[in-house]
Amino acid sequence: MDILKYMQEHILYLDGGMGTLLQERGLQPGELPERWNLTRTEIVRELHAAYYAAGSNVVNTNTFGANPFKFSSDELEGIIAAAMENASWARDNAPGEQARFIALDVGPLGKLFAPYGDLDFQDGVRAFGKIVRLGAKHGADMVFIETMNDSYETKAALLAAKENCDLPVFVSNAYGRDGRLMTGAEPEAMVALLEGMGADAIGANCSLGPAELMGVMGRIAKAASVPVLFKPNAGLPRVEDGKTCFDVAPADFAQELARMAPLGVQILGGCCGTTPDYIRALVKATASLSPVPVRDKGVSRISSYTRSLCFGEGPVLIGERINPTGKPRFKQALQERDMDYILQEGIKQRDGGVHLLDVNVGLPGIDEGVLLEGAVKTLQAVLDLPLQIDTSDPAAMERALRIYNGKAMINSVNGKQESMDAIFPLVKKYGGLVVALTLDEKGIPATAQGRLEIAKKILKEAESRGLSKKDLIFDPLAMAVSADPNAALVTLEALRLIREELGCHTVLGVSNVSFGLPERPVLNHIFLACAMEKGLSAAIINPQGKDLMETYHAFRALHGQDENCRDYIAKFGEASVQPVQKAGAPREEISLFTLAEAVKQGLKERALSLSSELLKTCEPMALLNEGVIPALDQVGRDYEVGKCYLPQLLMSAEAAQGVFAAVKQASAREAAMQKGTFVLATVKGDIHDIGKNIVRLLLENYGYRVIDLGKDVSPEDVVLAVEECHAELVGLSALMTTTVPAMEKTIQLLRERVPACRVLVGGAVLNESYAAAIGADFYAKDAMDAVRYADRWMEKND
Repeated sequence: MDILKYMQEHILYLDGGMGTLLQERGLQPGELPERWNLTRTEIVRELHAAYYAAGSNVVNTNTFGANPFKFSSDELEGIIAAAMENASWARDNAPGEQARFIALDVGPLGKLFAPYGDLDFQDGVRAFGKIVRLGAKHGADMVFIETMNDSYETKAALLAAKENCDLPVFVSNAYGRDGRLMTGAEPEAMVALLEGMGADAIGANCSLGPAELMGVMGRIAKAASVPVLFKPNAGLPRVEDGKTCFDVAPADFAQELARMAPLGVQILGGCCGTTPDYIRALVKATASLSPVPVRDKGVSRISSYTRSLCFGEGPVLIGERINPTGKPRFKQALQERDMDYILQEGIKQRDGGVHLLDVNVGLPGIDEGVLLEGAVKTLQAVLDLPLQIDTSDPAAMERALRIYNGKAMINSVNGKQESMDAIFPLVKKYGGLVVALTLDEKGIPATAQGRLEIAKKILKEAESRGLSKKDLIFDPLAMAVSADPNAALVTLEALRLIREELGCHTVLGVSNVSFGLPERPVLNHIFLACAMEKGLSAAIINPQGKDLMETYHAFRALHGQDENCRDYIAKFGEASVQPVQKAGAPREEISLFTLAEAVKQGLKERALSLSSELLKTCEPMALLNEGVIPALDQVGRDYEVGKCYLPQLLMSAEAAQGVFAAVKQASAREAAMQKGTFVLATVKGDIHDIGKNIVRLLLENYGYRVIDLGKDVSPEDVVLAVEECHAELVGLSALMTTTVPAMEKTIQLLRERVPACRVLVGGAVLNESYAAAIGADFYAKDAMDAVRYADRWMEKND
């Protein structure tokens, strides 16, 4: 039976939690649950069968943590093969007659991807690929990628699934209370990425209970044009009589999820804390409901790793400055592989007010693929604006699209068959909004009607390849009026026809119209106004062009696109007056690239070079206390209130780390920089050390000596390290419900042997009350929370 066809007429029921049930049946702290597929087969089969008997259509294999970083190749295959056999046995032997499917359960790898961590994107894709191939080989009906809290890792897993099997793929992310992933992605950004890459269903699981995730699910259902799934926890965990319990009962859980079905959530199940009783109640509560038909929302949406950008809600501005055409200094930067210069150009354009950045590094004599990939990596490491991948080389385009963290804009395809044959498969595979130029083998038509006909041809070809008009944005090509007095009129008419007859979005490179004429800014901003009046969706501009930005903001205010003229007032009101510059000093030298700003922006190379210069005349500790620490504090405060996200926090910390290294080298007072000793460890049985590694980086930047014991660390080894280094503080991390008992055991041993040491805990399955119940002194909701507690504790005990 085809699961995708089944979902069209039925609500699809998933299973519930696995880890807590295995603990009830004897899984010990630190014991790996995946090995029970081989050693406790009867229990795993019993649990799978119980879910089928309760009404589940889909059972996930007991392979959440089965990956090449955790098991050898032979053991990994043995575990996945046994997991499939166990689920297959349950499917065939459990009572009930509903449609049944087996999903290969794929969880996070437990590593943070570069540049924020040490796992290369391509290595992550290869690791996921190995898991998927084994699942497909041993009989999975589908792949279920779940509990992903990073958009980049999610992309790696989905890309691996698509490249290594032809099975349906469901993708589910773990959102926090702020409605975002750990690394900052909003729900709409994940919809753009996952839907663009061809996920068969998307949604949310784990992290919180149904009530806390209702807002996230509403946003996903509103944005998605594919089936939506919901698999929350049974509320929040707590400890009663030494046992982990959850605060939402089966009947209440079922009623909460039943409320989501009419909003378009067609796939329902449970995560941590849920049992077959929860699924049974869910099936009963929704028995009379039919799935809401999936509707294509028709929204043209791109994304970065944190935010999405929709076309049609007002003119979109695309920064044009990352392009070597007519820019000798930029050409020099490309020849010298000066990525810091490219990044500075991106920052200036972001601060100038553009919504996305065009990235073009095409230059004779260079390897464009290598350079374009490097530019994209550099830009997306620091900036959260979406990018437009701009190249005429399909091979370079694919390299950039593959590692892009989001759904990109792609520049470009045209009406030539060879262009469509090369570009459309890339759009289909990686997702994207592709710029379609209205030219073909015969060149650029002289009439608006001719350009419309090419647009129709491109659209027809795209639809034949599984794309739609929401995946295309047409460029009717602005030509120089110096060469043809009617050029602007033809472009504007073509723009109108494409908008009105095809219902498609449009984009223009504005400055082309004035080529060869004096006072080009005058023509450019008037042409922009004319184009926006005709319905232009996006304009490629230089945001340092004062007239262009004035025209843009005035247009939005006059057309009711700027609520209460807020943006206009912010741009031109008294509050927006810029500080006076020093005579003859470039703007970036007095503001953007000071040491503090370099740290805030995460400019590692710039921060290091500035600190080297400053150390010639400045006291090392003064440089830290007056430059670096205030910058880190500001980024930390922005992170805590949601003005920036984890990647920006990490890049700032890495920039600061380079400065600290320079100061240590120049100063004999390294000991004075250390506030205290902090031992960190991921507890026994858990290999997920992302959170711990982030905490380590920030603590080191705030002057702590950090002893990082790594992952899968026994209680005895934690206590021994604390005793040997006389640590004042210990931080313990756990991602999975099954490893929390190991955390509790570690805390108990610490209390017995080093009672003066303070214990902080963190992880996706914890909360404040749960942490207190297992004996911790403090629950850190994130890395900055851990730093703040450590500082308070050390100040109090100085």
